[in-house]
Amino acid sequence: MSIWKATKVAEMSAREKAHMEKVRKFAAEGMVLLENDGTLPLAADTKKIALFGNGARHMIKGGKGSGDVNSRSVVGVEQGIIEAGCEVVSGSWLDAYDKICTDAKGAYDARVKDLIENSGNPMAGFMEIFNNPYHDPDVQEIGDADLADADAAVYVIARDSGEGRDRKPVAGDYELTDNEKKNIEKLAARYDKFVVALNVGGVIDTKALRNTKGVGAVLLMSQAGNVIGTVFADALLGKSIPTGHLAMTWAENYSDYPAFDTFSSQNGDVDDEYYNEGIFVGYRYFDSFGKKPAYPFGYGLSYTSFDVSVKDVSLTGEELTAKVAVKNTGDKFAGKQLVQLYVSAPDGNVEKPVKELKGFAKTKELKPGESDELTIKVKVSDFASYDESKASYVLEPGKYFIRIGENACSTHIAAAVKVAEEIVTQKLANKMKVDTELNEISAKNATPLTYDGEESEKAAAKVLTLDAAAIKTIVAEYEGAPAEYNCDKAEKITLEDVKSGKATMEDLLGQLTREEMADLCVGTARGGFGGTSVIGTASAVVPGAAGDTSSKMAADRGVHNLVLADGPAGLRLTPYFAVDEENQYIPEMSAMAFDFAGTFEQPTTDIKGEVTKYYQYCTAIPIATMLAQTWNMDVIEEAGDIVGTEMEELGVNLWLAPGMNIQKNPLCGRNFEYYSEDPLLAGMCAAADTKGVQKHKGCGTTIKHFACNNQEDNRMHTNAHVSERALREIYLKGFEVAVRQSQPLSIMTSYNLINGIHAANNYDLLTAICRNEWGFEGVVMTDWGTTGGIEMEQRTFKYGCSNAADCVRSGNDLTMPGSDEDVKNILDNGVTRAELQACTRRILDCVLKCRY
Repeated sequence: MSIWKATKVAEMSAREKAHMEKVRKFAAEGMVLLENDGTLPLAADTKKIALFGNGARHMIKGGKGSGDVNSRSVVGVEQGIIEAGCEVVSGSWLDAYDKICTDAKGAYDARVKDLIENSGNPMAGFMEIFNNPYHDPDVQEIGDADLADADAAVYVIARDSGEGRDRKPVAGDYELTDNEKKNIEKLAARYDKFVVALNVGGVIDTKALRNTKGVGAVLLMSQAGNVIGTVFADALLGKSIPTGHLAMTWAENYSDYPAFDTFSSQNGDVDDEYYNEGIFVGYRYFDSFGKKPAYPFGYGLSYTSFDVSVKDVSLTGEELTAKVAVKNTGDKFAGKQLVQLYVSAPDGNVEKPVKELKGFAKTKELKPGESDELTIKVKVSDFASYDESKASYVLEPGKYFIRIGENACSTHIAAAVKVAEEIVTQKLANKMKVDTELNEISAKNATPLTYDGEESEKAAAKVLTLDAAAIKTIVAEYEGAPAEYNCDKAEKITLEDVKSGKATMEDLLGQLTREEMADLCVGTARGGFGGTSVIGTASAVVPGAAGDTSSKMAADRGVHNLVLADGPAGLRLTPYFAVDEENQYIPEMSAMAFDFAGTFEQPTTDIKGEVTKYYQYCTAIPIATMLAQTWNMDVIEEAGDIVGTEMEELGVNLWLAPGMNIQKNPLCGRNFEYYSEDPLLAGMCAAADTKGVQKHKGCGTTIKHFACNNQEDNRMHTNAHVSERALREIYLKGFEVAVRQSQPLSIMTSYNLINGIHAANNYDLLTAICRNEWGFEGVVMTDWGTTGGIEMEQRTFKYGCSNAADCVRSGNDLTMPGSDEDVKNILDNGVTRAELQACTRRILDCVLKCRY
């Protein structure tokens, strides 16, 4: 009998086709039109296109590392344009760049193999690939002979990044190369219709694009998954309408970002990260310190124009409702318009940013002349700021101005909420005390961004007076030590007995030994297929999945394993594999989930009998940043539904996604995996993704990396020094929103320390805040190898690793991918039976939800 849920059918499935078509229909909502003089969309009679740039054929569908997805095929930009009916007339230039890339990749692979041979250690090759991944080289200059006659020219700038390494503010990464600038100038002078497309997962410098005469349009096409070329061609030719808005501020210069010179390795110190910007992250900083960005947070143009007018702002109890009318005033194209609501809180004991996003809404697709009325509802209690001196969220007295507009730099005062006296909205306890003195910046002497007439608008604003009685103070209750359960029943209790009501969960926990529970609280990568597989592909039942929970109690206790697979832009699994008649996995006849450039030698398997081949191709959905740029929760839920469908089909229980760390700095190597610089937007996106996944039986999300995984160069051993206020208002807030709105089945902790304590071992973070304050009910797991063994550099680190025993004590239920050392550490280091029972209970609850 087969243990594999994958299909034996090699041909593309109906599910694959349907999912790619779904992505094609919604992905344009995440494309952001940055510039357009009427060049886009190209005319319907466009027949010939001169296509250039490193992303024309070598486009990036998503990021590197665990964020990759092994799809059956990827539609490139050139292919998408040709399939749309246009001729690409620059083939010789594209062929020449192909040769440059082929030679460069060959040299890179040869160097990796030399490292392995010289060291005698395959892991040396793995570490080289991880620390210094291959990147396509710079493009060649465009010559006069390459400039064939065409109806339009398109230049695609591609940038990739990934897990384990941060970006750099240099040419070929954050900056354009000299050849790219020369090529853009040449094309802008030659063609009347010239489009620059940005196939990037994060911010790049755009000065050369904005300052070159003849660049008719700049489209942030982003990284849309395995149908990226089709999605781009649709937008280029007007078959779909880009309606995206930025989820991160794009600065005029990299040096305009706070902490630009101290982020990650920029100052040479990757051991300690000092969050001296405090709450002033993203637009909160740019607004408050008077830094005008190139493109503000929430910015996005359209192929048409809109009139946006506020009809009414009202207050009922503590619920504020804004009604906004939107009309498509263009005469050619349909479109969707985003409306954002910000709040400016009065300064008091606690310093405030100029404004903070509190709500938003997006219209349906409006035809020329068509109108829509949006309703945005927010709670006044959500306007509160955290006052560390009072361990509380507080509404300080004064006027809270309601701002409504199309982006962070284009809002107007719509009303004001008057708070007559101080109101405590949440009474908490101070947690996660900062371990050093921070030099947090202050905007008290800065000149904020403003506009003509702002003060007059404030003076004339409609004032809504809050009744203090409308807000009830929430007082957090923190649990004490867990209770121990005992059971004297002689008959062995199973999980099925608990499900049927024959026994209670307490009965089962009372019977389990410390050894059984310690084994369950550690993943299975410690022998057999899981133990000999590559890091991050340790599942024994779904090849290519990241890992499993223990199945040692499956036979006698009915506790079946949970299968965990990476994301966040779809499932990363082995696309095809083979087994013999005894269901023995055959590595040499199977694909690898990672491209390791021949790093690992394939074993020679003693194959028993007939070989059976299986296929588990998955859909690469748009990267998280692109999904956030839709500002459309229905779209993001649909993306989650795609992933959930494939999880259900292929036997995956927990998707190790979505990633939702704050985009603190544009150089973070994994920003493409994350949604936004704003915690509200990030949290709502993660909640929508979770709802899409968890509508499927046995499937759940794993929101990550909890918390402050904001850099990659030393992600496993860096210490994030950050104030409690910044933690609560910025770096934890998105997780809180996601938990309260969608209750994901699991959370993954980050590698880093926070104020001197590993996130994986942090009781305040995992139990006091996440469970006691927010009400999280699911499983908390570690990131892979947090307890040691997979460091990418052979050096002594200032800060060491977390440990499995402290994981259990802090409420981190599951140590992944697991080792015998982790089990021993739990059993030998004073973990109480009650602490083990608490973690075991949450894992068993998850197994009940996923496997029964």
